[in-house]
Amino acid sequence: MNQNDTPLFTALENHYKKRPISLHVPGHKNGLLLKNDQFFQGILHIDATELTGLDDLHAPEGVIEEAERLLADAFHASKSFLLINGTTVGNLAMMMATLEEGDTVFIQRNCHKSILNALELTKARPVLLGPEYDPEWMVSGGVELETIREAFECYPECRAIVLTYPNYYGMTYELKEIIDFAHRYEIPVLVDEAHGAHFIGTEGFPPSAVALGADVVVQSAHKTLPAMTMGSFLHVNSQYISTEKIAHYLRMLQSSSPSYPIMASLDRARNYIATYTNRDAQYLKEQLASFKRELQTLEFIKVLEYPNQNGDPLKLTLQSNCGYTAYELQQLFEEKGIYAEMADPNNILFVLPLLKKDADFPFADIITKLKELRIQTARKRGRAHYFKKKRISTLYRVQSHKKVLFPIEDSAGFICAETIIPYPPGIPLLLSGEKITVEDVKGLQFLLQSGARFQGGENLEEGKITVFDKLEDNDD
Repeated sequence: MNQNDTPLFTALENHYKKRPISLHVPGHKNGLLLKNDQFFQGILHIDATELTGLDDLHAPEGVIEEAERLLADAFHASKSFLLINGTTVGNLAMMMATLEEGDTVFIQRNCHKSILNALELTKARPVLLGPEYDPEWMVSGGVELETIREAFECYPECRAIVLTYPNYYGMTYELKEIIDFAHRYEIPVLVDEAHGAHFIGTEGFPPSAVALGADVVVQSAHKTLPAMTMGSFLHVNSQYISTEKIAHYLRMLQSSSPSYPIMASLDRARNYIATYTNRDAQYLKEQLASFKRELQTLEFIKVLEYPNQNGDPLKLTLQSNCGYTAYELQQLFEEKGIYAEMADPNNILFVLPLLKKDADFPFADIITKLKELRIQTARKRGRAHYFKKKRISTLYRVQSHKKVLFPIEDSAGFICAETIIPYPPGIPLLLSGEKITVEDVKGLQFLLQSGARFQGGENLEEGKITVFDKLEDNDD
């Protein structure tokens, strides 16, 4: 197949060139009703609907089908889907197509909240796999094969394994050996590869979970490829999971009015990465190395290196080397017009551009603006340790118990009755049904003091957390 083709984008472009008169939805009428709006005019020209020649996402047989076949060809998948509701909808669909109520499923503990939402929908019973903890980065990474083996000895009825690869910070791990182990027992491996859509690029990138043999892989094309927000890919290579069931749940869960601009951007994004060359990769490597060297001259930050170089070069993590927290440094950066992807109490994360040969990016301007901060490094702030979790754990099933508000400082030993998610990165600190530890309490208090934002935990700022009352030992 010719990866230079962009069938869906080209069809939309050709449709616009016909200067069509719109007597159909959407209501902006090819942008005519907003013709003086300079921001939206360009994109509204391709914001179409399921017209003749533009196909239908939920029953593709024309240009969308061709775009998905090109996508599958580029990623070496048996079937690929364009997603317009983000990796979230892909995670929901792959788990709903795989699991039934009561099924035991292994879940990487530092998963995205959408994986937990899928658990709620499927009513599967999770066994939580504690990831390895990196003491320098102070973040959780991937799951070791030994953890999978230990969990399988305890729960041989496991029906699927759901993993996150890479983590938010770009760390990878030995995924292939886990996939091989699971397949020996005919257990499918589902991978949230939201941050790895560009891994099929050439030299210098970690291997994609698709290439490593995972059964279903979902990727956020909008995170590192030039796609619009909410644009994602789903790839299937499995003898254990029905592609038809995945398609069924995607039709159920995705909008019946899919965004053509998002789909067109996915078509272009696939073209971008499928035509990425070794020459492009070498240019990118040189640009990123130069930028990192300049950052390393700034004494108020520390540039982290991946353990054993196992990580994504498009992710760059900095730590505070001064009296400011990472949150406070993030605010100072924003005052200079530099917006990082996220900060946690210890780290600031940059997502760098996937440049092609001779493409420009304002790296020099970033360095100039950071040097203008003139931050002193004499006083350094201590770091927090709080995300480390048990190697293997399950959730208590206590939905019938009464929920009560309880002081955070006294909550260790109780069962959490709400899911508390620092956002970003969207990885839960506490799950509903999880026993609260002293370490959890310390971590939660530190996050609150540091100015973290949360999804869930509406009473945290008042110093309260929702727990289950009067839990008995036989409630697990």
